[in-house]
Amino acid sequence: MKEITSKFDNVLNASAECKNVNHEPDSSKEVQRNTPKKSMPFSDQIGNYQRNKGIPPKSYKDSKIYIVGSGIAGMSAAYYFIRDGHVPAENITFLEQLHVEGGSLDGAGNAADGYIIRGGREMDMTYENLWDMFQDIPALEMPAPYSVLDEYRLINDNDPNYSKARLIHKLGEIKDFSKFELSKMDQLAIIRLLLKNKEDLDDLTIEDYFSESFLSSNFWTFWRTMFAFENWHSLLELKLYMHRFLHAIDGLNDLSSLVFPKYNQYDTFVTPLRKVLQSKGVNIQFNVLVKDLDIQSNTEGKVVEALITEQDGKAVKIPIGKDDFVIVTTGSMTEDTFYGDNKNAPIIGIDNSSSGQSAGWKLWKNLAAKSAIFGRPEKFCSNIEKSAWESATLTCKPSALVEKLKEYSVNDPYSGKTVTGGIITITDSNWLVSFTCNRQPHFPAQPDDVLVLWVYALFMDKEGNYIKKPMPQCTGDEILAELCYHLGIIEQLDDVITNTIVRTAFMPYITSMFMPRAKGDRPRVVPEGCKNLGLVGQFVETNNDVVFTMESSVRTARIAVYELLNLNKQVPDINPLQYDIRHLLKAAKTLNDDKPFIGEGLLRKLLKGTYFEHILPLGSADEEEHESFLTEQISKFKDWLKGIKG
Repeated sequence: MKEITSKFDNVLNASAECKNVNHEPDSSKEVQRNTPKKSMPFSDQIGNYQRNKGIPPKSYKDSKIYIVGSGIAGMSAAYYFIRDGHVPAENITFLEQLHVEGGSLDGAGNAADGYIIRGGREMDMTYENLWDMFQDIPALEMPAPYSVLDEYRLINDNDPNYSKARLIHKLGEIKDFSKFELSKMDQLAIIRLLLKNKEDLDDLTIEDYFSESFLSSNFWTFWRTMFAFENWHSLLELKLYMHRFLHAIDGLNDLSSLVFPKYNQYDTFVTPLRKVLQSKGVNIQFNVLVKDLDIQSNTEGKVVEALITEQDGKAVKIPIGKDDFVIVTTGSMTEDTFYGDNKNAPIIGIDNSSSGQSAGWKLWKNLAAKSAIFGRPEKFCSNIEKSAWESATLTCKPSALVEKLKEYSVNDPYSGKTVTGGIITITDSNWLVSFTCNRQPHFPAQPDDVLVLWVYALFMDKEGNYIKKPMPQCTGDEILAELCYHLGIIEQLDDVITNTIVRTAFMPYITSMFMPRAKGDRPRVVPEGCKNLGLVGQFVETNNDVVFTMESSVRTARIAVYELLNLNKQVPDINPLQYDIRHLLKAAKTLNDDKPFIGEGLLRKLLKGTYFEHILPLGSADEEEHESFLTEQISKFKDWLKGIKG
């Protein structure tokens, strides 16, 4: 686009940076130092300076973009192709195997038949890529010029999130959840994990590293139920999570670090984004199965030349031109979902022999068969027992369940404000059941007398405490019975069943992205040598971001667009709060259940009365000082200095 930058040619033609931008800088490798050669921001230097508009090195007005999968990653790619790549929206086509867009960000149903949401979203303020996009997407319910971000801020700024019943046990009794209960050795194990290099953690599991005391602590109950980690999941992914959410650790027990949308994930995010894309002219083709890519390799790299698809039962080959691009969502966490209801269980048995054979996984497997650069999908889809869990959506009319819910709620469930403030975990449940009631209504057209609750279990393969069957073998009514038993209202079960519609979802691969992995198991966003292919979603490699978040999906989409089009823009690395001394000190004290950490007394003495005193975590005014031997020696050294000075 020569006409855009013609007045700057004398600078651009002499610049080594202009055509060689590092689109995915790595904060875990970069030594941050200003030099004459350092012209672009540091890797994780976030803020408005990164909001510059991308300038493509050439025009893409005739380029066709084919996006396989219409989940949040694919939809974000379309958005960035338009906004930063200046690709005409009508040149972008989604090829979606389902009949609805949104992928795993679902939300459907009605009050008569029951609502269903397979999962929920615990959101964070530091999702820089997500908010970068949604600050430009028109609001769902506010007039122009307000955005989805404006709506999100308006409700969360005025309705803070927290839980007053994060843990319950003993048939509905609220359990003390104020402490993490980590031993000194367990605290040190966390610190050592943070210090370890990522490259040293290939294929290790959480239980390979942590002791039984850690795995039985309140901290691990909070963590595993909030993020859906199992003991056999990836230690590397746990490390990445601990860095990513270090700033939120003091809100882990009461969930006060979270921000939630007003409605479900589909209506909050997918609906407004889809409306924008379609209004601009983006095409969405449903019921199109992409089975494989025709990729040609030569000395210059790998180029997609055709998409092998099936449409209406017929094989259709879509040619890809030399200036066209293809974006593929690899794998799927919600593929092969089994559904149930009040009278029917979602699944009777689990069969690993047929795992990973559905469309989303087959496409990735076909790619991987062509080259090692496309990763090893079998690492993630071959062990259903270790990657599955089940959720249930409850559509509730007034009943004993609703009355019990009020005891655990921050506000009246019908008030439109925060209800449970996130999940409530039943710690003595054999299934390790958690349930939540988010702000109501959870769907825009939901009747005033209806509440929507969401339930999920991590140990669903165990027999229930009341219903002596694994959860996937239970009907919705039996799941209600198990829940009512743990809430201490089993004698009112008939009333609850009469007034509650249950829709269940068993998802074989819902935590498959957490499975132990090693370098090369996941492909890069733009695999080495690929000229017109980008891979997005939860099963691709980024430098430091985590999986199972909307933010990571948007990040992969943004990287793919910037890299393929060679834009003069970076995608900033994750928010740098993990390097902030304030959050490091706060985390040290929080892990120690707010008791002084080693060296805290010394720090308080050194910083008392100085500009930097406020960086220390809050402490009680009458808190007993525990001075170490080092503190005593420092004090003696100061006295000695005073004596020298006379």
